Amino acid sequence: MAEQIKYIVTARKWRPQTFADVVGQEHITTTIKNAILSNRIAHAYLFAGPRGVGKTTTARILAKVLNCVSPINGEPCNECDMCKSFANSQSLDIIEIDGASNRRIEEIRTLRESVKYAPTKGNYKVYIIDEVHMLTTESFNALLKTLEEPPEHTVFIFATTDVHKVPLTIISRCQRFDFRRIEMSVIKKLLKEIADAEKIKIDDMALTLIAKKADGALRDAQSLFDQVISFSGMDVDSTDLSRMFNLIDEEIYFNISDAILNKNFAAAFDVSQKIYENGWNYVDFMAGLIEHFRNIITVVIRKNCDLIEEAEVYKNKYLEYTGKFSEGDLLRIFAFLNKVQWELKSSSNQKLKIEISLSHLIGLEKSSTITELISNIDKSEPDTKTKIVFDSSAKYSSSPKQINSPISNVRPVLKEEVIVPEIKEFVVPTLNSNTDFNDIISKWNNFIEQVRSEKLFFASVLLNSNPVEFNNHQLHLEVEHPEDGDIINDNKAYLDKKTKEVFGQKIEMKISKGKKSSATKKSTTVNSNNNSSTLTEDDAIANAIISELGGREIKR
Repeated sequence: MAEQIKYIVTARKWRPQTFADVVGQEHITTTIKNAILSNRIAHAYLFAGPRGVGKTTTARILAKVLNCVSPINGEPCNECDMCKSFANSQSLDIIEIDGASNRRIEEIRTLRESVKYAPTKGNYKVYIIDEVHMLTTESFNALLKTLEEPPEHTVFIFATTDVHKVPLTIISRCQRFDFRRIEMSVIKKLLKEIADAEKIKIDDMALTLIAKKADGALRDAQSLFDQVISFSGMDVDSTDLSRMFNLIDEEIYFNISDAILNKNFAAAFDVSQKIYENGWNYVDFMAGLIEHFRNIITVVIRKNCDLIEEAEVYKNKYLEYTGKFSEGDLLRIFAFLNKVQWELKSSSNQKLKIEISLSHLIGLEKSSTITELISNIDKSEPDTKTKIVFDSSAKYSSSPKQINSPISNVRPVLKEEVIVPEIKEFVVPTLNSNTDFNDIISKWNNFIEQVRSEKLFFASVLLNSNPVEFNNHQLHLEVEHPEDGDIINDNKAYLDKKTKEVFGQKIEMKISKGKKSSATKKSTTVNSNNNSSTLTEDDAIANAIISELGGREIKR
């Protein structure tokens, strides 16, 4: 009976054996290789990053090259006894520890005792602790001193997917390397190489679906690849793959975007029914729809599909949307979809919510910016000035018969026939001659009150001035103190505006030194406060107190 060949999963069978084989982490492998070549070996390393991106693999290659008998340019030879013993899991100098199952302080104390012993055959005794963040606080504390000053022949390599749970005291004693997600194009290329080596036929669409579902984790992509081979055999079809993973068909998203352009409201209900019949998740559908419009706005802005992680056939479809959507419309769509995605999770009837939301989305009208509207007006207007004709002799009737009479022979008015009437500036009736001086005096108190509501101190200065004459839009004021005249002149711009509001025209204030006449003083003081008594003309402060605070003169 022939011996059955033991199956090895793709992730283990195609595990990288050198730094050059590690994909997507060149910034780390190059640094480590240079450190080995320059003999700058650290006593502790910390590899952090998401799952399935090569942390443990890189740690094993580093441990192997440190004990390799004949390394080549910082790479293990994989031919010597040390490399072969490690490949067969027979090396005593490379110890791998699972931090999740050896997290207690007793295991760490045992590790501290074993660190003291020298390596059996290799140059270093390497401890690889995977998922180191699972260790307890006591275990970390017990490891601190050993980690800070280990024996010269000992190297620690820690790997973790949650570096935030590792104490800073541990991180500060290690050289930290952050692994990143592997790009979809790199995953597709590697899976294609594996498929060709295994003589498996697989198309670009299937590779794209596997790489997208892996979400940057190469190990996940290789596990999915094994699952697909078990389902489809040596000939992988993207349709079978979508059915096996129950993936949402990409075409459904293009149906939505086309329906928005064509205002096809029936597509909203067709899409909702298709999602329901296939058992797809509505929340996943909404996330995919947002990513779909993200790809569209990328094409609209960049005019290419370099940043789109899709199969080539879909990239060409996205290019067809160039010029069909504006940036403003896509931003409105994003805002609407984000709101719907948040509301969908708490909806009691997700199917109805999707149908209503898609109908609203399809009904969104295109928007235009102010710049576009002005540009369109400039293009449509002729060089000649447009005019509008008004017939002043036309008579209008309000009889129902005339209002309801049908309009016949209607034609659009040509712009050349339209005449814009000349609009004359409305002029407020002006005050003129000295005969209007009484009008000035009658409105002077109202003028003072309005100034007081805006500038209290300035109103008190005006209150102590005496209007004596008005001629040619000039009002002559007598002031008791020269500084009052300076204050009035400094507020000329304000007075021009305020006089136009109150008197109907701009009045210029002419200042002359003098004393208030008793008649004018009586007209201003008595009208502003009938209960105020007349003060001496030299007391400007007392006059302000009377007008502002309601004071009165006490005669002794």
